[in-house]
Amino acid sequence: MRSWRREMDLRSHRKSLNLVVLVVFIWIASLLSISADQFRRDGTVLELDESNFDAAISSFDYVLVEFYAPWCGHCKRLAPELDAAAPILAKFEQPIVVAKIDADKYSKFASKYSIDGFPTLKVFIHGTPNDYTGPRRSDLLVNYLRKFGAPDVTIIESDSGIRNFVDSVGLQFPIFIGFGLNESVVVELGRKYKQKAWFSVAKDFSDDVMVRYDFDKVPALVSLQPKYDQQSVFYGPFDGDFLEDFIKQNQLPLVVPINFETLRQMGDDKRKIVVTFLDDETNDVAQKIVNILKSAASANRDLLFAYVGVKQWEDFTERFDIYEKSELPRMIIWDRGEDYQVVEGMESFKSDMDWRSEVSRFVEAYREGRTLKKSVKGPSLMGYINSLITVKSIYILVFIVAVIMLVQYLTRDDDDDGNVDDALGRRRSDVGSSSVSEKPSKEYQPGDKED
Repeated sequence: MRSWRREMDLRSHRKSLNLVVLVVFIWIASLLSISADQFRRDGTVLELDESNFDAAISSFDYVLVEFYAPWCGHCKRLAPELDAAAPILAKFEQPIVVAKIDADKYSKFASKYSIDGFPTLKVFIHGTPNDYTGPRRSDLLVNYLRKFGAPDVTIIESDSGIRNFVDSVGLQFPIFIGFGLNESVVVELGRKYKQKAWFSVAKDFSDDVMVRYDFDKVPALVSLQPKYDQQSVFYGPFDGDFLEDFIKQNQLPLVVPINFETLRQMGDDKRKIVVTFLDDETNDVAQKIVNILKSAASANRDLLFAYVGVKQWEDFTERFDIYEKSELPRMIIWDRGEDYQVVEGMESFKSDMDWRSEVSRFVEAYREGRTLKKSVKGPSLMGYINSLITVKSIYILVFIVAVIMLVQYLTRDDDDDGNVDDALGRRRSDVGSSSVSEKPSKEYQPGDKED
């Protein structure tokens, strides 16, 4: 009898526990529903603050957030681009919500995400922040973000499917197409490099496709750089690190034009950079040299080849003591730091030389260690890679100026009125009044990022 009663009590307790669990689950679900419904889903840009920010990024799978300041000119120019992009992004198969938060007003909250310049864009994927370094014009931004909600690897069944896939993904990312390749070979890497490249596997294709993409056997992985009209073919082996090395090396074109965007991209590549300085990267002579560099890059995949025109970016080239009147072309080896190397006796190439042989001799001399070490001029080149002036640097500069002014006063002879205490009191009053922080009037420079 007691055993029966004990069993009945146990069943009763279980039912009560299950009921409590069910009620709690319904309550949590309702809270989540209320939390998600408080945000508009009509394609407008959401204005967030520190009280609802976390709820917003947890309510949607993909959120593009602009951290802005009302006084920032670049933020004002970016606003209509985000307004135009938001309704299109909201209609994606995997919708992307656009939001913004005044990071100047909520600076303490923004510091959680290392926001030190305006505007800063981040993509929150399932609540996890990712830096957005892509284009900022609305149409290019939309095409860039299409990548985030796409499949890791797209399966293609026909020639027309290949053509439609290449046309639809745009120019912003490299494209990898596996021909006669099992999807399982690239699925893990497709997931790993999803935010940096498009991946697909063609199950069926004709001989015309093989001719178009210049491969003569399968399996083959073709890398396309649509923005630079370049492609490479990898025939294996498809195991170990060989495949991933090919994917990493083809995130950039064979020869990279140096600008703000590509400097940021090159930050992820660990290879040393062979930089060729040209007078004007758009003229016929430059194009001839770039073609020679492509051949050298194909034969030396452990190095990253790049070029820059002095007329295009003298602020960058002068860091390496290269100006418009310098003898060009010239080559160096740079590791992105504050030092670079030049090859002894090959400070510049003569116009009447065989440039193809000169490039080969330069690489050979570098590998043999016949180089001289030099230092980059001026402040850190990280400013170019980050391409913005930080808020912190402005306040640090103001603080340093105030300290210098105070030190100068304290060390100055007090002959003016013979009363040190009075002068110091007046000076302290001046410093105190000048220390009241105002909104910086100088615009920050992320416009360097603008398209």
